[in-house]
Amino acid sequence: MDLPHQGYRASKQRGRTAPSTADSVLFDDTSSAAPAMNSQGYYTPGYNMAGPSNDMQGDAGVNNLFADPMANAAMMYGSSLANQGKDIVNKEIGRFMSVNKLKYFFAVDTRYVLKKLMILMFPYTHQDWEVRYHRDTPLTPRQDVNAPDLYIPTMAFITYILLAGMALGIQKRFSPEVLGLCASTALVWIIIEVLVLLLSLYLMTVHSDLSTFDLIAYSGYKYVGMIFTVLCGLLFGSDGYYVALAWSSCALMFFIVRSLKMKILPSLSSDTMGTGSSAKPQFRLYITMATAVFQPIIIYWLTSHLVR
Repeated sequence: MDLPHQGYRASKQRGRTAPSTADSVLFDDTSSAAPAMNSQGYYTPGYNMAGPSNDMQGDAGVNNLFADPMANAAMMYGSSLANQGKDIVNKEIGRFMSVNKLKYFFAVDTRYVLKKLMILMFPYTHQDWEVRYHRDTPLTPRQDVNAPDLYIPTMAFITYILLAGMALGIQKRFSPEVLGLCASTALVWIIIEVLVLLLSLYLMTVHSDLSTFDLIAYSGYKYVGMIFTVLCGLLFGSDGYYVALAWSSCALMFFIVRSLKMKILPSLSSDTMGTGSSAKPQFRLYITMATAVFQPIIIYWLTSHLVR
């Protein structure tokens, strides 16, 4: 009885087998093949249902790029060109402007700024005007309050432009063109003043420790007085404007004379250019006084149209 039953099951298995196809396939298509399953009917661990990730493909592309000797040579050549261009730019900038010197004029702190502003507005109480040196090198502004700086002139210039825009807006005369003209005029006056001072020192052969940055700093201190003058004009009208103008002008003139006195007047020139040695102190005195007298004129010229 067992033999027929076993033969029946064998015949059923042969009946369920799929017929073989006539067409032969050279390569099996495994792209759509189902993932491998274990004996319990679950997918095997580590199988990626989504296929290879983009990160793996990108990493392979980067590895192939760095493995290419031509790509490495091109990258090295490009980096060398960039370094050469950077060196050329720094060299050209260094011909006209020393970055180290520029950093010196911005080496300030809060204590220096407050004391400098007090000296600019109340210079009559300041006694010691001598610039201190350490091994023939002037101390930084944060170490010596008498040292010139460019931080206060720069911030004062920006504040003056903003205050001018506010004053024009209060008077309903504000426009970008008028504000741009105000800023460019103030900047041009500084450039003209510095160029005139450099030319005067050169023609009169007055040798001093003043550099171009020193002249820009001393010329830019006038913006502090201009801010004070415009504020008083906006708050107290024309009377307050002229009182503030007189005060800031006198304070700035006193500050310029005492500061440049330590730079120009003590300096001696070995070249007389055909003039007597007694004329040299007079030339230095003329330059100092002309620079001081010129400050109130510029202050009035740049602030009078902002107060009405």
